[in-house]
Amino acid sequence: MSEYEILRLIWWALIGILLIGFAIMDGFDLGTAALLPFVARSDIERRITINTVAPVWEGNQVWFILGGGAIFAAWPALYAASFSGFYLAMFLVLATLILRPVGFKYRSKMEAPLWRTFWDYALFSGGIVPALVFGVAFGNLFEGVPYGFDSDLRMHSTITLLSLLNPFALLTGLVSLSMIVLHGAVWLNLKTDSAVKARASAVIPYAALTYAVLFALAGWWLAHLPALQIVGSIAHDGPSNPLNKTVAVVTGGWFANVAAHPALWLTVAVAYLGTLGAVLLRHRPGLAFIASALVPFGTITTAGTALFPFLLPSSNNPNHSLTVWDASSSRLTLAIMLGCVAIFLPIIIAYTSWAYRIMRGPVKASDITANSKSAY
Repeated sequence: MSEYEILRLIWWALIGILLIGFAIMDGFDLGTAALLPFVARSDIERRITINTVAPVWEGNQVWFILGGGAIFAAWPALYAASFSGFYLAMFLVLATLILRPVGFKYRSKMEAPLWRTFWDYALFSGGIVPALVFGVAFGNLFEGVPYGFDSDLRMHSTITLLSLLNPFALLTGLVSLSMIVLHGAVWLNLKTDSAVKARASAVIPYAALTYAVLFALAGWWLAHLPALQIVGSIAHDGPSNPLNKTVAVVTGGWFANVAAHPALWLTVAVAYLGTLGAVLLRHRPGLAFIASALVPFGTITTAGTALFPFLLPSSNNPNHSLTVWDASSSRLTLAIMLGCVAIFLPIIIAYTSWAYRIMRGPVKASDITANSKSAY
């Protein structure tokens, strides 16, 4: 393998790692917000729930920013095509994500019930919508989106928000939402006590069962979807030009990687073992949280390996689909950026670990009443 080919594979894996990091670290933030109206019934219980994530959400959001930045630097063609074609969906996600910091800061500024209820549901939408839309986006990767390039590699697309909301993508959106709700419930089971903890613990089996059923249904549906396969050879170390390949449409082709490498079924097993562990270990919250973290790991790894080497399939111009081998930056850019990752990613992991160690332990009602003015 050439150096350029290895760098492309490393960056494909790094994008997956950053997406998994975002799903694990920011996933319980979103899941907690999605569960807010259901696990917290009084104002003090809502403040307990909010204060489990409000001090850490900004640090968790770093994984989202890192992912976007990495795509921009390593896969510029993917960045341009996805952020342009998915513009309205991205805008919807950003609009609801903006509600989170505003809700955290403003909710406790006034004691009026209507004021606080408004911000509670703003936080709720900030959890539900991103979790659903990110899953919908993943579903559209398997169905392909309508875009292509002219001879000068200028992109043209007919992607609309409504076209993204197709049945299979909505199913994968529900898979994502159930996964995030499960992770949020496990987090609240770890970080709260009394009534909130009991309600969150009760949610875990239902969220786990919902995820397991939907994930299996999505896999069955995926096996019957038209898929893309590269016909002939493609230069793994050549210049990035998505027009220099031939792609065929076949049925069930997304499982070709799994058929060729049966060990990849382990990713599915990891997702289901994490789901089972979250349920069985919910009375040992720390272990249950580790188990629930395996669910997004297994889910995203399964999707990524099934898609490989495609990054963004095209439904109306399959030959123009972006792949690992023809959508990357130059060899020098990938090498320099890899050096930056080697320096800064351990720093991010170190300060994140330190922050969680400092803020370990459950949030209790006494913590809120004793710090009523400073707590969220």
